[in-house]
Amino acid sequence: MDNELIKYEEKETSKSDNVVLIGKKPVMNYVTACITFFNSGEQQVVVRARGRAISRAVDTVELLRRAFAKNLEIKNVEIGTEELFRAEGNQKSNVSTIKIIVAKAKLNPHQEEN
Repeated sequence: MDNELIKYEEKETSKSDNVVLIGKKPVMNYVTACITFFNSGEQQVVVRARGRAISRAVDTVELLRRAFAKNLEIKNVEIGTEELFRAEGNQKSNVSTIKIIVAKAKLNPHQEEN
């Protein structure tokens, strides 16, 4: 099982560099990470979370959109379930997942940038 988990992590990290994985840190840490990606020239950022961190991921995107970068739009939201093995044995556990893609909105020529 450990080999499967390692392969999964390698696949995820090699796919894209603009992914913010949400964990137990304060929401502002993840908002700062997203802003850093956008300031470095990325057009979109993927916010991913599992389990109890899902609400923190939603808070991150909403705070980012409403307070820090008003020209962002949510491109896609994917939800799913991953089957994981618990550390205390061979029990399988279902864990909810979310993937939110946030992108810079394209401005119309008639819109002013604020």
